[in-house]
Amino acid sequence: MTDDRTPSASSATAPDGFPPSPGGHDPEVLRRRALDALLTARARTTALTDSVDEAELTAQHSPLMSPLVWDLAHIGNQEEQWLLRAVGGREALRPEIDGLYDAFEHPRAARPSLPLLAPAEARTYASDVRGRALDILEAAPLHEGGRPLERAGFAFGMIAQHEQQHDETMLITHQLRSGPVALTAPAPPEPTDAASLPGEVLVPGGPFTMGTSAEPWALDNERPAHRREVAAFHLDTAPVTCGAYRWFMTDGGYTDPRWWAPEGWDMVREHGLEAPLFWHRDGGQWLRRRFGVTEPVPDDEPVLHVSWYEADAYARWAGRRLPTEAEWEKAARHDPATGRSLRYPWGDTDPTPEQANLGQRHLRPARAGAYPAGRAPSGAGQLIGDVWEWTSSDFLPYPGFVAFPYREYSEVFFGPGHKVLRGGSFAVDQVACRGTFRNWDLPVRRQIFSGFRTARDA
Repeated sequence: MTDDRTPSASSATAPDGFPPSPGGHDPEVLRRRALDALLTARARTTALTDSVDEAELTAQHSPLMSPLVWDLAHIGNQEEQWLLRAVGGREALRPEIDGLYDAFEHPRAARPSLPLLAPAEARTYASDVRGRALDILEAAPLHEGGRPLERAGFAFGMIAQHEQQHDETMLITHQLRSGPVALTAPAPPEPTDAASLPGEVLVPGGPFTMGTSAEPWALDNERPAHRREVAAFHLDTAPVTCGAYRWFMTDGGYTDPRWWAPEGWDMVREHGLEAPLFWHRDGGQWLRRRFGVTEPVPDDEPVLHVSWYEADAYARWAGRRLPTEAEWEKAARHDPATGRSLRYPWGDTDPTPEQANLGQRHLRPARAGAYPAGRAPSGAGQLIGDVWEWTSSDFLPYPGFVAFPYREYSEVFFGPGHKVLRGGSFAVDQVACRGTFRNWDLPVRRQIFSGFRTARDA
């Protein structure tokens, strides 16, 4: 996910732009949920920034990414603007730094040249803001008739999601950095029945409800719920694996323009691409670099760090295609037994470690076929977590879309320039990942934790 979606709170749209939250949400339950989400996000931010020294925090490890210290202070600045100023009505703590941490004002490549807060000052600032924000949360009404930013704890949920999105961004920076190993995590669980799974599932045709009008912390581009008609199609049971992708490479996938969109073929030739990002050949073996560790590429793990162009080329080579965004969501959410659209593939309950690979619990995708408890009624698995999945769809608004609380989160990105990704990755926290959550990025992006699965018409 890009971090360039967070302007100042002064650009918020009119309060009536936010659809009402659903009835039956207990303010105290939502308050506890918001507190837990904020604390979880801050613990992760701390782990990501305390694991490296000051020089690593202030360095720019790639022109595609900000220095880690910029992300740290930006997290605090957005929390100050939205929770302290917009919700709490407090005086600005550090108004002079708003411009430094405006993602739209300064491109990532230029941020190291700015007079940024030093690591110790950035930590103190973020901590001071958080203490005041928790005081505001304790007193905020969160009731149905309240202000839209407070209703159902939306602003607190939005800020928790924002921080987790930056945590994923910082994890991408950790993957790009060339220093010593800073992060470790256990391996994900092994699949138990992968050998018996079909290669694809049939998703029946017909209407389903896409998007949401009920999820209290859903962001504007997920709204409103609306009916979509989807023809029957077949979808890969699991994301495309590294082993399957290597067949594409071995068959000359990167040297044959037949499989590539023109812009993708230009990218291949300009950069001499021959494999996913972070892969390299050592004799007859493909190796990859993963958070400072060099290891053999595992054949049965979902392929990672591929652009939309690479995913699209593989699908063409395989005689298939990428699923549309609507197809992906129907496969992930539609329950034909009830006609309902579920919050998650497994139902309406929040994710557990037995259902999905989320929250940086593991620093890699699980092997294809893992998490049987997380499979959808369609039979498809690993639709939540593991890898972001490219779809064929451009990022466009739903019918009835209303920007809230600011245009720059979604609306300015609508159009054919960005492709939609769905499902989340191992780097995404559950607060920023659900069956309706929409991510988007440029089709050239490879540093993100992106993979894909393919589809075909029934």
